[in-house]
Amino acid sequence: MSSRDVLESVTALASYNVLLQVLFRALTFVLNAFTLRFLSREVIGVVNVRLTLLYSTVVFLSREAFRRACLSGSAQQNWRQVVNLLWLTVPLGVLWSVLLGAVWLWLLESPDPDAIPHYPAAVALFALAAVQELLAEPLWVLAQAHMFVRLKVVAESLSIVAKCGLTVALVVCVPRWGLYIFSAAQLVYTGGLLLCYTLYFARFLRSRDADRKPFPFRRLGELLPARVDGEPVLNGRLARLTWSFFKQSFLKQILTEGERYVMTFLNVLDFGDQGVYDIVNNLGSLVARFLFLPIEESFYIFFAKVLERGKTARQQRQEDVAVAADVLECLLKLVLLIGLIITVFGHAYSHLALDIYGGSLLSSGTGPTLLRCYCGYVLLLAVNGVTECFTFAAMSKEEVDRYNLVMLALSVSFLCLSYFLTCWQGSVGFILANCLNMCLRIGHSLRYTRRYFAGSPWAPLRGLRPSPALLLALALCAAVTSASEGALCCGRGGLYRLGHVAVGAACLLAVLLVAGATETRLLGFLREQLLHRRRGKKEA
Repeated sequence: MSSRDVLESVTALASYNVLLQVLFRALTFVLNAFTLRFLSREVIGVVNVRLTLLYSTVVFLSREAFRRACLSGSAQQNWRQVVNLLWLTVPLGVLWSVLLGAVWLWLLESPDPDAIPHYPAAVALFALAAVQELLAEPLWVLAQAHMFVRLKVVAESLSIVAKCGLTVALVVCVPRWGLYIFSAAQLVYTGGLLLCYTLYFARFLRSRDADRKPFPFRRLGELLPARVDGEPVLNGRLARLTWSFFKQSFLKQILTEGERYVMTFLNVLDFGDQGVYDIVNNLGSLVARFLFLPIEESFYIFFAKVLERGKTARQQRQEDVAVAADVLECLLKLVLLIGLIITVFGHAYSHLALDIYGGSLLSSGTGPTLLRCYCGYVLLLAVNGVTECFTFAAMSKEEVDRYNLVMLALSVSFLCLSYFLTCWQGSVGFILANCLNMCLRIGHSLRYTRRYFAGSPWAPLRGLRPSPALLLALALCAAVTSASEGALCCGRGGLYRLGHVAVGAACLLAVLLVAGATETRLLGFLREQLLHRRRGKKEA
């Protein structure tokens, strides 16, 4: 498969992932607003921070390293050995579930059983849900590597809808069940994922498409771990690369979920404040998760397939490097533009968004300040996601090992900053610590990328230089929307608020027009990918 074909498939995968994230976050958004009317914010805090942290930690530490290693150079893989390696995620998940479940039950402060009952059972069920999801990991990696772009969005969409539907039904009918509601819903979600992937591959392997791909397996039973005579059970190089990523994933999880670890282990906020912080955090990260996370996941696959690890731009096939550099520059332009727009308009519309979403529970107090700070953090998230997905795809094993030391230093500094800034500024301190840490990560990725392309005719980091006209338009819009908020929004009636929204819509349209006139390279890239997708659908 040529680099252009890989790019076309990955672009389709990214667009499907965007749709999936839109569905997932929209349903979660509505679900949080709904449950706020029926359950206490303390229950929401325990579920969304304490229990979700247990689940995400088990899943991330068990599979992230395997995903990154097994998707690198997947065209040349021995898939028998890859599948054998991927099945190690299940016993690893069981081990993490037991260890972390014991920590969650006996070392952490347990919530009041009268206010929040069934906590021990909920810990066990969330850990079980994590292990259940890991059973689908070999199928997930095979689907991603062979560009089954629709499978992920269909499987996760059906599972998310089932989870949210069950949650709503149980919250309305039996709210006294408390944590049992969310435990049952999580088991339904992970069970739905496993069922969808299993049924899809069972059907696919019986079809003619498996011969046309060509797909490395012929029967569903071959996807179980097995040994081939004359071959090692595992690929030693791949196992060592997985170990390198595993050490890195442990540190990355601390950076990704650091504020939840600080809240959980250091008790800097009570369960109610944790619930409010998590709701505001989810609202602030909506667009970041809609767009930036799918772009990062999908284009990591693109860079990993197109580029050879450990080789500089001059040592690669020049055609592949040219495509990769062009894609990286355009992606940086795209996410920077989106991040700047969110930062500018988020400052003036945070109070209104929280008031509409959760009423005075969220819009009073530190909620608006928290959301405004998060909008600035989104800009850093946007840049970091793209720069790191390229860096991790291009690094050699030795460079990954060295970067683990950097991640260790970043993790320690982040935890210290989170604790002290939270003691000083409350929940806003979490976002300030994230911003400082993200700047350090971006700096490291930019340094690596600049060195990678040194001496070559490509300079993809030019994508981080927006046009002066665009910056001027954003600055004017920031001033206009801030004045509009003071005059029309806070403490005013419905018509005034509509006027504030209209001012924002007009300013946003002006920014998009200026971007269209000045960022012609980005428009050409987006138009090219759209045409590729339409052409691919017609040929299919």
